[in-house]
Amino acid sequence: MPSRAMTEKINDALNDAYLYGILDAGYVAEADMESVAEAMLRGGVGVLQLRAKGYEECAVLDLLKNKLPGLLPLCRKYGVPLIINDFPEVAAAVGADGVHIGQDDGSLAQVREIVGDAMIVGRSTHSPTQALKALDEGFDYIGFGPLFPTPTKKGRPGIGLKNIADIQARVGSQIPMFCIGGIKPDNLELVLASGARRVVIVSALLQAPDITEATRSVLAHFTS
Repeated sequence: MPSRAMTEKINDALNDAYLYGILDAGYVAEADMESVAEAMLRGGVGVLQLRAKGYEECAVLDLLKNKLPGLLPLCRKYGVPLIINDFPEVAAAVGADGVHIGQDDGSLAQVREIVGDAMIVGRSTHSPTQALKALDEGFDYIGFGPLFPTPTKKGRPGIGLKNIADIQARVGSQIPMFCIGGIKPDNLELVLASGARRVVIVSALLQAPDITEATRSVLAHFTS
């Protein structure tokens, strides 16, 4: 279990994050995951999630314990929270900093029974109603989207940009709200102009020729 000081440091890092990176097994071979993670961390991602859709819980645990033993130490080195997608039991078993769950993955109370009170817990939301409910329930942060259609959410239409400013004011002013879904360098300025203050970018980073430079380039939009 992390110390209180470590927990506070990780929570501060979440609150300071503008760019949320996802180490997605759909884009990155297992053998390359640690090097890709370090490239994103060098570039300045503020949060890093391991996402392995299609993997069973036991396979994700094996991946972290036996194939990616350096992932959590890397995140610690850079002071960045490591979030595990979908599996609170895995997050607890490896001592990750948080877990991210979807709309069909149970309640916050159910997750807290597994991971305790100190771990970060985030929720995917796809509408203003879901975003407001997640805030009321007590989640530490939300993902809001997908804004645009994206290959990582096949068949799910984009929700568009019209509600970003309102939900940023009502939810994002109280907990971190990361807009997600089809965000790329060529539409990032539009997303920010629509009211977003934090974003998740997946394929545009993972498929970049220079991941570190691509990450830095995205972050420059938030500091210019």
